[in-house]
Amino acid sequence: MELMFDTKFKVFSFLASHPFNTDERMARLVTDWYEDLMQNKSDPRTADWPMMSSPWPTLAVCLCYAYFSRVAGPAIMANRKPFKLRNLLVVYNLAQTLFSAWIFYEYLMSGWWGEYSFRCQPVDYSYSPVALRMAATCWWYYFSKFTEFFDTLFFILRKKTEHVSTLHVIHHGIMPMSVWFGVKFAPGGHSTFFALLNTLVHIIMYTYYMLSALGPEYQKYIWWKKYLTSLQMVQFVLIMSHQFQLLFTSCNYPKSFMVWIGLHGVLFLFLFSDFYRAKYIGRKKEKVLPVSNKGACMPVENDETEKAERRSENGYSKVYTSKISACYSNGVNNGYLSRSKED
Repeated sequence: MELMFDTKFKVFSFLASHPFNTDERMARLVTDWYEDLMQNKSDPRTADWPMMSSPWPTLAVCLCYAYFSRVAGPAIMANRKPFKLRNLLVVYNLAQTLFSAWIFYEYLMSGWWGEYSFRCQPVDYSYSPVALRMAATCWWYYFSKFTEFFDTLFFILRKKTEHVSTLHVIHHGIMPMSVWFGVKFAPGGHSTFFALLNTLVHIIMYTYYMLSALGPEYQKYIWWKKYLTSLQMVQFVLIMSHQFQLLFTSCNYPKSFMVWIGLHGVLFLFLFSDFYRAKYIGRKKEKVLPVSNKGACMPVENDETEKAERRSENGYSKVYTSKISACYSNGVNNGYLSRSKED
């Protein structure tokens, strides 16, 4: 409360002591506030790290990603044949699996394997080896949000633009910007539980996509794919519960980050529950899912009509058909499997 009154007093004092017009005063006030925020309120340990000096490079990359995904990419591929990327997809998903596993391990070793509290964990802004390791892990998690842009690129290169939905682009486009603020102001502490869970889920998801891309002989190893949506939903419930508990607990952790991460959990839980109803509950009522299924963030396979709609390409047939709606996937779910006798 004292800080709020002190801030207001400084604002009024500034406006009264500078003979600018209203627009100039407001512009100057915003500029001073931004400079104070970046220089005095941020974590000095990460100030000189790549992309951390200012939010504008990250924002620019995110906007370019959105433009390429929705406009430039489809336009470039409009008169071109789709690329065949099966081997590349296997390598990419293996790399993403290993990268996610390493980040998950670093989060554990930086605090979540015994040292951190699940009830309340302030940020350690010291220069101790463990605190710096946690901050570095947060930066690598931020970097991983850019590598996930390749998920969308593979869709576009394979001319699967129907899967590059608005929700898909929003999900991938906002994550780097969201994580940037965490690395800049709070690289550690309570909300890193979100990243810990997210990297664990990505290990499982990218392993699934890699096995899917390897071919039909590996399909027997991914019998557990039906549990992936439930796993995602459990992740978001845990994130919401973990974050919002601070509403009822005194904790020296920035409330703004707690609310922001908690709302992420609410948003994505809503999207995934919508998908779950479309795929599993809706299937009990109808043998064939509607074409205009709005399930978000993961593809909905229409097993009943899949065989009837497969199109042949060089002896291979597509696993997923036009009856799939997706925002969270990486192009592997449109990989190719050898045609079986029952086709």
